[in-house]
Parts: sequence; C-alpha cells; structure tokens
Amino acid sequence: MKREKSILNPSSTDFCTLDYDCAYLKGNSVRMHYRYIPNSNRYFNSAVIERGWRRFGNYYFYPICKDCNECKSLRVDVKNFKPSKSQRKAINRNKDTKIVVQKPTVTSEHIKLYNKYHEWKAAKDGWKSKDISPSEYYENFAEGAFDFGKEALYYIGDKLVGVDLLDITEDGISSIYFYYDPDYTRLSLGVYSLIKQIDFANLLGKEWIYLGYWVDGCKSFEYKTNFKPLDILDGFPHIDNSPIWREFKGDI
Repeated sequence: MKREKSILNPSSTDFCTLDYDCAYLKGNSVRMHYRYIPNSNRYFNSAVIERGWRRFGNYYFYPICKDCNECKSLRVDVKNFKPSKSQRKAINRNKDTKIVVQKPTVTSEHIKLYNKYHEWKAAKDGWKSKDISPSEYYENFAEGAFDFGKEALYYIGDKLVGVDLLDITEDGISSIYFYYDPDYTRLSLGVYSLIKQIDFANLLGKEWIYLGYWVDGCKSFEYKTNFKPLDILDGFPHIDNSPIWREFKGDI
C-alpha cells in the first residue's frame, strides 16, 4: 500500500557518529548513521525496520562503517518456525513465568534489573558497562514508542525477572532489546522471550520477527541463528527502494 510522502518521510535531523571501537569485531571501527525523529509513525517505523534500520527511543540508525559490511539483518519466518529440542526445554522451564505486555514504562524495578544485568555481563563477557539513569532509560527505551512500541514484562511470582522491548510493525515484530535477572539463567529467558515473540506474532497474524544485526563469528549473536528458518537482508536500502531478503543458509 502506498503511503503519503509525509508519512514515510517525517521531519528529522540526520547525523553520523565519529568512528569508535567495534564491540563485535576486535580491531574494527564503527560509524553509525542516525536519524532523530520526534514524530515518527508506525508506517515509517515498519518501512525502515524492513530495510535493516534499528530504533532506540526517537533515534533510528544503521551502520555505515568504512571497509566493513559484516553487520547483517536477520528475520525469523514465523509461520514455518518449529522449536528445537532445547527450545522446547526452555518453554517447559517457564511454565510458572507470567508475562504482561504494555506500553514501555520506567520504574525503579526496570532500572535496578537493567543495571544488574549489565554489571553481570561486564564481569562475565567483558561488556563495557555503567549504570543507567531513569532519564537515560526513558530516552532509550520508552520515548518514541508511540502506538507501536511495547514491553513484555516477565515475572516469577511478583518479581520482575525480564524485560523485552519490541515494536509491532506492519508485517512483524522488531526485537529491540531484552535484559533479565542473571539469578534466573536456568530459565533460559532470552530463548523463551523470542519464542513468545513468535507466538505473539502468530496471534497477530504477522509474518516476521526482525532480529536486528548478526555478525558472523560474534558470540553475542550466535543465538539468533538457532531460530530457523531465517532470511537475510542485502545491505540497508533507501526507503524508496525495495528491500531484498533471501533465505539464510549460514552464508553471508
């Protein structure tokens, strides 16, 4: 369906970052193109996510790294997904896990859990980490949600143990960010949250789960290729050009 130009091109401010160290490939540099859009809409959001862009708050972005094209966009084929044996185990481990889906919020529970998760990842996997403030959290994860951004809250009893941030697009769900309580690693909440996204997409009649970026050889992204079948995107096409997705077979 064609949309008015103003809908697919809301007013924005474009800029790019200076080069900084890549967190995915040691020795490489990263440069990101950003578009700040304080008045986005679900049609624009859907169009750019289908073209490999990502969203944090009012900021949309994609990589424009010099001499590197390793960041690839992946999406899960919802209708043809069948959970593996290990994924079925994750489902069984979460029989007592409760989920609440709502508009993104900021509470002291969110901030405490977010910081706890990142401190654990810094100690475990060497992530760079600093505590996030409520205002920073709001800017990254609650602002810009409009009518398409949601959060799925995962509870064990009354305890918040996971937060899954996502966007509902015209044809799928964009997986933005998930963090959880490391005291509950036995539940495989990261795996379970993606399975629930797929369930949610089926319920809404959506075709795809947009997983964001994947870099071959990067440990942090290895889990994404366990959710087959997958498509991979060719580059980051302009909004006026059609995206070309092809079946992902482990090749890039």
